[in-house]
Amino acid sequence: MRAKWLVLAAALLVAVMAASAGTAVAAQYQWKIGHIRPTGTEIDRDVNWLVEKIKEESGGRIVIDIFPASQLGDYTVVQERVSMGAIEMQLACLGTTVSKALNLPAAPYLATNYEQAENLFSPGGVVYEIVGEILAAKENIHLISGWPVYFGGIGLLKQAPSPGDPNVPKNIKIRVPPIKSFELTAEALGYIATPIPWAETFTAMQTGIVDGVIGGGAEGYYANFRDLLKEYHAVNDHFEMWFWYMNKDLWNKLSKEDQDLLTKLGRELEAKRWKEAPDAERANEQRLASVGINILHFSQEELDAMVEKAKEIVWPGIRGDIGEEYFDRVMKVLQ
Repeated sequence: MRAKWLVLAAALLVAVMAASAGTAVAAQYQWKIGHIRPTGTEIDRDVNWLVEKIKEESGGRIVIDIFPASQLGDYTVVQERVSMGAIEMQLACLGTTVSKALNLPAAPYLATNYEQAENLFSPGGVVYEIVGEILAAKENIHLISGWPVYFGGIGLLKQAPSPGDPNVPKNIKIRVPPIKSFELTAEALGYIATPIPWAETFTAMQTGIVDGVIGGGAEGYYANFRDLLKEYHAVNDHFEMWFWYMNKDLWNKLSKEDQDLLTKLGRELEAKRWKEAPDAERANEQRLASVGINILHFSQEELDAMVEKAKEIVWPGIRGDIGEEYFDRVMKVLQ
């Protein structure tokens, strides 16, 4: 009789364990994350690192499928879909279709070196905090962390006259993101701005709609346009900061433990990237040079002239779109 009860107890224990295992599998999160670069690029490697760490440290409860190279759509479209909950998360630059205030991170020459950029764009920095407020209040998106990319430049299919003098008209049409700050910056530097989504830029240059591009930097231009470009101008027009974010309703449904896990790993990813970004920027300029693209760097005097032209023309032009309260908060820190 005792043996019979032992057998029954063992069978019950096995059944309970099986049921528990089944429940754990059923409770797994299966999410999608998009980014805009091809497989194997710096951001793709870091997103893969992030996804693997999340899976590992969640004990396999959180599984995230990666969609590189804008497979889910242009980043502006994906941002809107994250807002609606159709896609869970993205790590990319910010679109401003819904909230023009998100022009702020792309404002030209807020920072001129990496130390200044980290103070502004990392958690606790004024730009980072404002971005988080705007996404939460206006787009139903929760900001988790950032990913510093590079200082931006201009890629061209042909030579520009007096490239270091912003007061000389270049008479060259260049693609700008559909973001007002880039449009005004291109014009301030002497170019003709043509708003085109990132995913359509290669075709636009290939077919002669535009003869250049602004809104990215050496890394993005090498990954996407190295077969077309003839020159890269390191004008350092903006600091490119991408953000990892997810649908806010989904975030609010997570346990505090899962929220803390995502935040911790996002901050680890960002801290790692702040250390790597300056060397990566230089390395990517060399990669452009290695395929025959002429790299132009500018004197401090020339860069100062670009900065002053942007402050004079672009900053007043975007203050209203961003919102005077937000813009003035940043100006107070810069001063």
